[in-house]
Amino acid sequence: MKISLIVTTYNRPDALQAVLEGCFTQTDRDFEIIVADDGSTDATRDCVAALAAHAPVPLRHVWQPDLGFRLAMARNRGIAVAGGDYIVFLDGDCVPQTHFIAQHRKLARRGFMVTGSRILLDRAFTQRVLAQHLSLQSLGAADKLRLRVTGQVNKLLQLLVTLPDVARERQRFSWRRIKGCNMAFWRTDLVMVNGFDESFLGWGHEDSDMVVRLFNAGVMRKDGAFATEVFHLWHTEAQRDQASSNRAIVLRRAADKTTQAARGLREAG
Repeated sequence: MKISLIVTTYNRPDALQAVLEGCFTQTDRDFEIIVADDGSTDATRDCVAALAAHAPVPLRHVWQPDLGFRLAMARNRGIAVAGGDYIVFLDGDCVPQTHFIAQHRKLARRGFMVTGSRILLDRAFTQRVLAQHLSLQSLGAADKLRLRVTGQVNKLLQLLVTLPDVARERQRFSWRRIKGCNMAFWRTDLVMVNGFDESFLGWGHEDSDMVVRLFNAGVMRKDGAFATEVFHLWHTEAQRDQASSNRAIVLRRAADKTTQAARGLREAG
């Protein structure tokens, strides 16, 4: 099974560098990386080019003009060029642990999607990680305990315990732990529902929309907590002006069993 890792980004090359360098430390190297860029400036292009020169796995950069928040389109562009049978999505501010790809491979099963989990870093620790190029992958148990006790990360148990692939399936749609920053799908399933819906306006719930449309199409959801955790670097909250209306669309689609994106992979050609 070939895996394509699609990393979305927008004008945060320092965080992207930390994420990609984390991707380079993976124990499982049978994957490719596609940076799906929602209109960043040349600093991001230069960052990716520099890292590609010594990347241990294939690394590509796909870019689209900056015409506002178009995360769904960026993800669809990544899907369009991906060569993998299985596609993992990771945000450009979420640093993976060394077993991230290996764990997603273990959880992959036909008929299922996986929604992963994250560990939040506080502002000060994030700034230190980026300024000093600290390796989050090399943290030991004592380091993780200290970070939790001092409030620099918001979870500890998930960093110390990895659970097997048992009782992870969800039997109905739930908002719980839907994190677009860490999700995985079979490519054929993404194509079946026409990819991410580019008709969503502004921030919010395009990831939940994907989960509910796949669920309506018969693809069940697995919870990736205690297996796929990533370190989520601190950032200011995005504008959420459209969040309520986007949520209403998802709830309506859950009720009427919608499976297809109104504007997705097929419309992009």
